[in-house]
Amino acid sequence: MSVAVGTEARSPRRSARRRSASFAFPVLIAVLAVTAIVALTVGAAGIPLSRLPAALGFASESTAMTARDQLVLWSIRIPRIAAAAMVGGLLAASGAIMQGLFRNPLADPALVGVSSGGALAAAGAIVFTDSRFGEALRFLQTELLPLAAFAGSLATTAILYGISSRSGRTSIAIFLLAGVAITAIANAGIGLLVFIADDRQLRDITFWMLGSMSGATWTKSALLAPVLVIGLAACALIARGLDLLVLGEADAFHGGVDVERLKRISIVMVSAMTGVAVSISGVIGFVGIVVPHLLRLVIGPAHRLLLPASVLSGAILMVGADTLARTIVAPAEMPIGILTAAVGAPVFLFILLRQRGLAAL
Repeated sequence: MSVAVGTEARSPRRSARRRSASFAFPVLIAVLAVTAIVALTVGAAGIPLSRLPAALGFASESTAMTARDQLVLWSIRIPRIAAAAMVGGLLAASGAIMQGLFRNPLADPALVGVSSGGALAAAGAIVFTDSRFGEALRFLQTELLPLAAFAGSLATTAILYGISSRSGRTSIAIFLLAGVAITAIANAGIGLLVFIADDRQLRDITFWMLGSMSGATWTKSALLAPVLVIGLAACALIARGLDLLVLGEADAFHGGVDVERLKRISIVMVSAMTGVAVSISGVIGFVGIVVPHLLRLVIGPAHRLLLPASVLSGAILMVGADTLARTIVAPAEMPIGILTAAVGAPVFLFILLRQRGLAAL
C-alpha cells in the first residue's frame, strides 16, 4: 500500500517536471535574449532602446551618436557579453558533469580546487612570461594563459581523482576533502607568486583571483567558442552514461556503460571547460553548484536535458551578474566573483541543510 501511495505521489511530480522540461528551452532562450538586450543598453555609456537598432546596424541612421554607440557595442560590450555567456555556460556545464560523475550535488570545479589549480597555473604563466627568464615568450602570453589554465585544471583534477579513487571506486567524501586541501595548496602557491610579483604582474594576478569580465575581447571570445561547441557535442555523448551512473557504478556497467572511459572523458571535459573559463574570467565560484541544482528541481535529473539547460542558465546568470558588476557601483566595477558568491553561498548552505534533512529521513 505504501509503495502504491509513494508511486502515486511521485507520478504528478514527474508529470510536472516533463511539462516544465518541454517549456524550459524556449523560456531559457527568451530570458537569455532579454538579459543580453538589457546588458547592451546599460553601462557607463548608456544606449537607449530607441538607438539600439541603429547601433547594431539594423537601421541606416548616421550620426555622431550612432558612431559612438557602435564603437561601444562592437568594441567593448558585445564581446564582453559573448564571453560572459560562454564562461557561464562552461562553468555551469562543468558543475553538472561533476555532480553527475560523483553523484553529489556539492561537487563543483571551484569548491574542489579545479578552478584554483587553473588560476595557479595562469598566475605562474603571468609571472614567468613577464620575467627576464620568459621574455622570449612574452608575445605569446595571450595564447599561453588558456593553455596554462587548462594544464593546471587537468593536473588538479587528475590528482583529486587519484586520491579519491581506490580499487575502481571513488569516495565522494575523500574527493571533497582532498579538494579543500588542493585549494589551500593552490592558494599558497598563488600567494607566493603575489609576493614575488611586481606591480603590473600583481594587477594581472588580482584579476584572476577576484574574477572579472573586464578584459574580454573578440580574441578571447574566439578561444571560448570552440571549447563550448566541443563540450556541448561531448555532453550529448555522455548524458546517458551519467544517468545510469546515478544508480551506481555496478548498475551502470551492467547497463552497458564503460564506467572508466566515462570518467576519463568527463574529467577531461571538466578540465578543459573550467581551465579555459578561468583563463578568461578568473576564479568565479558557485556557478557550477547553483545552476544544475536549481534546474534539477525544475526539469528533473535527466542529463540530456540538464546539460544543455545548464549552459543556457549559466549564460543567463553570468551575463546578469556581469551587468550588475559594471553598473551597481558605477563608474567603478565590482568583481563578478563577489556577486556569484553572494548568491551561491546561501544556495550551497540550503543544499547542505536539505541533504542533512534527507539523510535524517
